Amino acid sequence: KINEALTTLNLGWNTIGVEGAQHIGEALKINKMLTSLDLDGHALPILELKGVSAVETIELQGKGLTHLSGIVIASCISSNLVLKSLNLQDNEIGDTGAQHIGEALKINKALTTLKLFDNKIGAEGAQHIGEALKSNMVPTSLILEKNLVG
Repeated sequence: KINEALTTLNLGWNTIGVEGAQHIGEALKINKMLTSLDLDGHALPILELKGVSAVETIELQGKGLTHLSGIVIASCISSNLVLKSLNLQDNEIGDTGAQHIGEALKINKALTTLKLFDNKIGAEGAQHIGEALKSNMVPTSLILEKNLVG
């Protein structure tokens, strides 16, 4: 059953873990009512990330977002046909978040600019992003500087 009343969900500073974030991301694919979700101290603009509210640019830099938000963001943007630029710089997305964003990039064919500057992404996370770029030639700007890549 789909909740048709809940518009804001604050789970900030809970220990939902990777699996919990994945379940939330999957639920958001079918939930049409949730507009705001907070997993780690900053509310994510769910409708914009999903493309329901059509915006071409989303700025989420310096919000303290962790891998949990990265997982949910990835789930939302995978089918977004409007979003052209996503700024996630100066967060803590890490390898796990980068892995999920990489998976989303394999599907999303609209995003041209992705800023992941200073996100504690190591070689593993960068590899997932790189793998996605093998099958997606749409991105024209990817910023990965000031991470933990070799």
